[in-house]
Amino acid sequence: MAKKLNLAEGVDLPQPIFEICYKNDALGDPLINEDQAVYALKLTTQEHLATIKATSLKINSILQKLFAKINIKLVDFKIEFGYDLNQNILLADEISPDSCRLWDLTTSQKLDKDIFRQDLGSLVDGYQEIINRFFKKYD
Repeated sequence: MAKKLNLAEGVDLPQPIFEICYKNDALGDPLINEDQAVYALKLTTQEHLATIKATSLKINSILQKLFAKINIKLVDFKIEFGYDLNQNILLADEISPDSCRLWDLTTSQKLDKDIFRQDLGSLVDGYQEIINRFFKKYD
């Protein structure tokens, strides 16, 4: 989002931003709006989309607090939802440093997959730092 909107990377926003991407490799997983998801592509209903958004915001709140306890800022994350055979909404993705942007709260050091993407050092060391902080806090 920072690149698309020419925002400073990691800028604090007044509230979480909910984005929808259409999971389609051939199209490059394009960003779509709620009307496109419901009416054009018929991927979901307005009611289900409201549930997905509410669930995403709840997950964001929980993760923000969890990571803050170990001095890590959750910059953003992505999760995927799907349906079971009875049309129940399911979180169909893991939550890990591969799907989050995680920075040290004090130094803004990146502890996520951007270490690899931006050639900033050892990805394993970044992930290990997150694990170490959890073990220190919750051991």
